Amino acid sequence: MTAAPPLAATPAIPRRRVVSWALWDWGSAAFNAVVTSFVFSTYLASGAFVDPSIVAAAGDDARNPGLVLAKADNATVISTALTIAGVLIALLAPVLGQRSDGSGKRKLWLGVNTALVVVAMAAMVFVAPAPAYLVAGAALLAAGNIFFEFASVSYNAMLVQVSTRETIGKVSGFGWGLGYVGGIVLLVLLLVAFLQSFGVDGRGGLFGVPTGTEGGAWDVRLSIVVAAVWFAVFAVPVLVAVPEPPVSTRDSGPRVGLIGSYRVLGATIAKLWRTNRQVLMFLLASAVFRDGLAAVFTFGAIIAAQVFGFSPSEVIYFAVGANLVAGIGTFVGGWLDDRLGAKAIIVGSLAGLVLAAFGVLAIGTTASLFWVLGLALALFVGPIQSSSRSFLARVTPPGREGEIFGLYATTGRAVSFLAPGLFTLFVSATGDTRYGIIGIALVLLAGLLLMLPVKAVQRSID
Repeated sequence: MTAAPPLAATPAIPRRRVVSWALWDWGSAAFNAVVTSFVFSTYLASGAFVDPSIVAAAGDDARNPGLVLAKADNATVISTALTIAGVLIALLAPVLGQRSDGSGKRKLWLGVNTALVVVAMAAMVFVAPAPAYLVAGAALLAAGNIFFEFASVSYNAMLVQVSTRETIGKVSGFGWGLGYVGGIVLLVLLLVAFLQSFGVDGRGGLFGVPTGTEGGAWDVRLSIVVAAVWFAVFAVPVLVAVPEPPVSTRDSGPRVGLIGSYRVLGATIAKLWRTNRQVLMFLLASAVFRDGLAAVFTFGAIIAAQVFGFSPSEVIYFAVGANLVAGIGTFVGGWLDDRLGAKAIIVGSLAGLVLAAFGVLAIGTTASLFWVLGLALALFVGPIQSSSRSFLARVTPPGREGEIFGLYATTGRAVSFLAPGLFTLFVSATGDTRYGIIGIALVLLAGLLLMLPVKAVQRSID
């Protein structure tokens, strides 16, 4: 077993290439913030998809037991769809990652999968506010998550093409931070254009689009269309400015089939176990805590709306605040990453997340306290995501980035049913969406414990 050479410190990476790469993160806020976190998922979990007779019986009482239970059923449908998406990603990512690794087509597959995410987002405009459309909306949400994860494999693998040994933490943090800033800009734009009522009942934004169930919820549906265009536009620079990696001679042999791809994956895992076990330990730990991170944003807005009574506009205000705090945390975390090490950032932030999550459970239904603890959750999420990417890039042997980041996606989604599943379990068992936070907190705690023994060691696996 020989030590692999470290990540190259020279030559310097052109600034244009770094910015072009990071703009994909900026554009991806259209999916992360608008679709999965604060607008579309909240829309699906709202009373718009509850049987009208239940809504009529509840009247103006948002905490009517019948309405609360019906909304919990909506949340269960959404979490079930995301659970299924996680299983499909776990089954397909090993094949797609292995077959594209070393092929010199990393950028091509980034473009293809990003385009599929944009198509899924655009199709969400057809999800009208009626119970019959709930499953279709949840299916589109799941499809978007699948293709977004596939695109992220190629995008994350490009990190070593746009950074050096001395800057990898800062560059990773710059990308994640730019994503949060992009989320703020886009959410404010949508709020002003479509979502804020400005005192006119049934009309949203400066364009005065129809809102609510009676108006066809065009404020939400048009917001998703704009978000789809946003993502498409800002995904272009990375496809133009960052070159394809060279074809790997290691993978120049004949392509293997479906079963063969899994055999290759098994061989890679066996090699990692023998020669670079720390990578496997990190992949396991990150698989668990990244599932918890995804759940924080996926179900955070649902909890804000259903438990703390946030209106759609208040959810957007909270989203803007959360993205602002997360962006600040990520920029600072990226700077500290290159000085303290990625592991220190990950462990410290996970500990903060666990405390804040259990704090949300302890405050009952006090909305003002949720603002404090919710923003605390957002503060820690970004640094973990950014430092996880830089940690793996640091310990991955040169020339194996696509393969290892493909495995990163595979392991991440291998347990991606865990947080949604536990969220569903606690909500179903109690009939109260608030208790779903227990499942998320337990997943984050498990990830923290698994991360503690991991060391940043880079070795060859050949």
